[in-house]
Amino acid sequence: MNILYVHTHDSGHYFSPYGFDVKTPNIQDFADDAVVFNNAHCVSPTCSPSRAALLTGKYPHQIGMLGLSQRGFDMDFSQHLVRFLKKYRYHTVLCGIQHEASWYLEHEKGANIIGYDENLTGDISGYEQEELVHWDYKNSTNASKWLDSYVSESPFFLSFGMYSTHRRYPKEILDSIDVDKVKPPDNIINNEVTRTDHAQFMTSLYAADEAFGEVIQALKRNNLYDDTLIIFTTDHGLANPFTKCNLYEAGTHVALMIRNPRLKNQGSYVHQMVSHLDVFPTICDILEIDKPNDLEGVSLEPILKGSSEMCHDYLFGEINFHTSYEPIRSVKTNRYKYIKYYDDYDLINRSNIDSSITKDFYMNNGLSEIKKNREQLFDLYYDPNEKNNLIDDDDYESIKVAMRNQLEKHLNDSDDYLVNGLIRIKDEWKVNKRECINASSKNAEDYVSLGR
Repeated sequence: MNILYVHTHDSGHYFSPYGFDVKTPNIQDFADDAVVFNNAHCVSPTCSPSRAALLTGKYPHQIGMLGLSQRGFDMDFSQHLVRFLKKYRYHTVLCGIQHEASWYLEHEKGANIIGYDENLTGDISGYEQEELVHWDYKNSTNASKWLDSYVSESPFFLSFGMYSTHRRYPKEILDSIDVDKVKPPDNIINNEVTRTDHAQFMTSLYAADEAFGEVIQALKRNNLYDDTLIIFTTDHGLANPFTKCNLYEAGTHVALMIRNPRLKNQGSYVHQMVSHLDVFPTICDILEIDKPNDLEGVSLEPILKGSSEMCHDYLFGEINFHTSYEPIRSVKTNRYKYIKYYDDYDLINRSNIDSSITKDFYMNNGLSEIKKNREQLFDLYYDPNEKNNLIDDDDYESIKVAMRNQLEKHLNDSDDYLVNGLIRIKDEWKVNKRECINASSKNAEDYVSLGR
C-alpha cells in the first residue's frame, strides 16, 4: 500500500485528540478514524536526532546523528527508511520539511542527500520565519495537486513535513483565541507572557491542522485513502524552557496516530508505552516485508490489531548536542524515570532553550542561577510534572539502583560512546559553549567550534 508520513515541528502531543483545548479539527477527525497512541515518546527531543531515530529505527548515537543537521552533524543515510523502501519499488516523495540532511530550509539539497525520487516542496524565498505557516499551506497545495495527478504502478511514500509549530510563531494571533483564557503547558508558569506565547503557538498549530486536512482530503477524493498507510507524529515537545531538549516527559511525549486501512478497529486509543523506534518495524510488518536485523524498536502491529500486551518494559532517551554539548541519558518505565547528566556543568545550558518571550521571562527571573541535578529520579504516578527529585530518598533506593543498572546495560548493549567517556567536538560541527545564552549569537567567543 501507499504510505503517507505527516510530521509537524515541536508540537509534543498538544492536539485536541489528546485532550487539549486547541483548534485541530482535521487532526481530530483523523484520530477518530485511526489508532491513537496515548503514551508515545521520541528517542531524542531535539530535531534532527529525533527524526533520524524514527526513520532508521536506531538510536542517534548508533547512526551518527548526534546534533542538528544544519550544524554539521551527519548520519548513515543508507539506513534511512526512504532508501529502504526504494528497494521495494516505492516512489519516494518529499513535500515540505525534512530535518535529517543539511539545513531543513534547503529542501532540494536535503532531498537529494536522503535520496528522494521527487521533491514537491515550494520555494521558500520571500517568507519571514513568522510567515512560514503560509509556506506549509503552499506545500499542502502542492502535495494535493500531486495526489490528484498521481498515476503509477508503484506505490508511493510521501513525506509531508510542516514548519509549524516551530518558532518563530505567527505574530498575529487568531481572532478566535482569547489570550486571557489560554492555559499554557503545566510545566511553565501561567502569566500574561506565557499566555501570549502559547496563543501564538496555538495559531501556528491551527495552520498545521489546515494543511494536514487539505492533504487528507486529496487522498479521499482520489480514492487513495483506503489504500494508504497514514502515520502522523511530531519530533518532540514544545520549544519551551524545560521541554524541548530535555528528557522530561514534556520533552519526549509525542503524538503518534496510525491508520492501517486494512484494519477495522479505527478510532481507538491505546495506552501502552511506545517509542518512535517502533515505527520502522511496524511499517515492515504492515507491508509484509523483511525487517533489517539491527532495528532497535518493536512492531506495533499487534497493538494496531487490538492487543493489550505491553511491548516495552523500558524506554531509553538521549541528548548529545542541540546548540551546546550536553550529554544526557534516561530510562523510563510507566511509573519511574531516571535521568543522568554526563558532563560536569551544573547550570542550565541556556542556548539549548529556543529564544522566546517565555525564555526571556525566565532569564529575567533567575534562570542563569538555576542548577540542575546530575542524577534525577521521579515517581511519575505521584509527580507527573517531574518536580520532586527522589534520587536521595532512601525509600526509593532499590528503584534508583535498578534504574541505574538498566541504563548502564543499555549503554553497553547499544555501543553508546559514553561508556568510554565524553567525545571530542569536531571542527566541522557548529557548537556553542555551554555558558552561551543565545544559540544564534554573532560573537565567535560564544562557540567551541564554528563548523568550518
